[in-house]
Amino acid sequence: MTALTLAAAKTIIDAAFAKGEELELRPLGVSVLDAGGHLVAFQRQDGASFLRPQMSAGKAYGAVAIGMGGRRLEAFAKDRPHLMAGISDVSGSKILSVVGGVLIRDGAGTILGAVGISGDSSENDEAAAIAGIEAAGFTADPG
Repeated sequence: MTALTLAAAKTIIDAAFAKGEELELRPLGVSVLDAGGHLVAFQRQDGASFLRPQMSAGKAYGAVAIGMGGRRLEAFAKDRPHLMAGISDVSGSKILSVVGGVLIRDGAGTILGAVGISGDSSENDEAAAIAGIEAAGFTADPG
C-alpha cells in the first residue's frame, strides 16, 4: 500500500491551486486527509474566507468516512436524509455532504485518503481536487 505522505499532500495542494488559477476560481482552501480522517495538510489562498478550513475538511472527511466521493455522498444525502443526519450526528457534525470531496486511491484502488476543496462552486472545487490528486500520481474518485 502506498502511503499518503506530507510531500504528496503538498503536491496535491500546489496542483489544486494551479488548477484554480488556470480556471480563474475564487480563492480556495484545500484539506488533505489520510484514510483515518486525520489532517495531513491544509492551505488556503490569500482572500479565502475564514470557514474554508472547516468546509474543505468537512468535504474530505465525509468522503473518507463514508467511502464515497462527494458527488455520490451528496446524492446519498438527498435520497436518505434521515440516515445522513444520523451519520452527521455520530461524526460530531464533521461531514459536509456536497460535491468537492474527492477520494484518493492508489493503483490497486485502495483508499489512501481524501481531498476537500472549498472556495468556488462545488463543481469547480471538485475539478481542482481531481487535478491535484492526479498530479501527485494517484487516482481521483469523485463519486
